Amino acid sequence: MRRPAQTSRAAGAPARGAEQSESSEKKLFVDFLLDKNLKLTRQREAVVDEIFGGSGHFEAEEIVQRLKLNRSRVSRATVYRTLELLLECKLVERLELGGTGSYYEHVHPGEHHDHLICTQCGNVIEFHNEKLENMQAEICNNFDFQETHHSLRIFGLCSKCGQIPQ
Repeated sequence: MRRPAQTSRAAGAPARGAEQSESSEKKLFVDFLLDKNLKLTRQREAVVDEIFGGSGHFEAEEIVQRLKLNRSRVSRATVYRTLELLLECKLVERLELGGTGSYYEHVHPGEHHDHLICTQCGNVIEFHNEKLENMQAEICNNFDFQETHHSLRIFGLCSKCGQIPQ
């Protein structure tokens, strides 16, 4: 599969609330680092700012390249280590979108969405469906199962790729 095309949000997908500002998320990360006796170095901060300032899905190497373009002196290793820390504190999520590599996305606390992935063009559509969320909770309840998190990915063809040529 090719690199994901631009992400779009379907109706019902959560919009980022004003109270979920980047600065509050950065504070969550700083608190997480302090709990682990780590510091928010200039290099880590550059990585976090690049990730939190963007949108959509990205590869780690994309962050490395964007930082180089911005003339930030951040090593590739620092980008990967910072991504691992962001994954651990649940501000970033790793996604397998059907290709060979991993993609990441910035996760806003308290928000959740799932993905429709076009196997032809790589378009990724984010959506949220409360009815589906309730069904998943009911299934967990029926099996006396305590969910910690979930990820729903549906693979197929988007409306553009699924159209039959005339």
